[in-house]
Amino acid sequence: MSEESLRVALEFRRAFARRQAAEVVEVPGGFGVLSAEFAYSHEHNQLLLDAPPSGTDVAGLAERVLGHLGHRRISVFDDASGLALAPGLAAAGYRHETELVMVHRGPLPPGGGAGPVGPDELAPALERQWRHWLPWAPDDSIAQLVNRRTARAAGAERVLTLAARDTDGEFGSWADLYQDAAGTAQIEDLATAEEHQRRGLADAVLATALRLAADRAPGGLRFLVADAEDWPRHWYARRGFVPVGRTHGFVLS
Repeated sequence: MSEESLRVALEFRRAFARRQAAEVVEVPGGFGVLSAEFAYSHEHNQLLLDAPPSGTDVAGLAERVLGHLGHRRISVFDDASGLALAPGLAAAGYRHETELVMVHRGPLPPGGGAGPVGPDELAPALERQWRHWLPWAPDDSIAQLVNRRTARAAGAERVLTLAARDTDGEFGSWADLYQDAAGTAQIEDLATAEEHQRRGLADAVLATALRLAADRAPGGLRFLVADAEDWPRHWYARRGFVPVGRTHGFVLS
């Protein structure tokens, strides 16, 4: 069951990356995605690899595809390949991130309380949060990170941004929901603004996303990706998500 769930989740991620890309570059063991409009976004400018053929110079591939950018990001979906590549990429200066693919296996949560919002409506809250996370980033970079959700609209048959308001009427927490025609759904980019934390808003967004996905496809896979070293993985586990596999990210900036 876990192996099949992981296969479906990874296939969804590959398809989503290809569909939202402005340009796709085929490389040994995978592909690269590029978007000049969102050049600061690692999501939209990266290599996505499964199991690169033996002897492949992965750092060299990244230079060839991403060399015109200020960053290099390599996502490796095969766990064994990611572990094997880690020492060489570390020697080349890459930071290694291990990610957990987590599938929802618990009961659907009650309630919800969040709802779909448009990019323009959420933009001020997103800009404030990105400026908090990246206070050194120039204005054009912040604008790209806020506006890149417009590219995501092409990634799947259903793409929603969901948000919950706090008692002051401001958006306090938000996430994306992606779902394909087969019913597979990914919850991505769940975040809560610093000044709105510990008020149940993230729970409202997550519950709404899970219920909307299940309403369309009761038996469909519902998953997310979490940092293997960070606290949110425990928060997700308490809400019925279980890890079914690992993927790897390598970043040079």
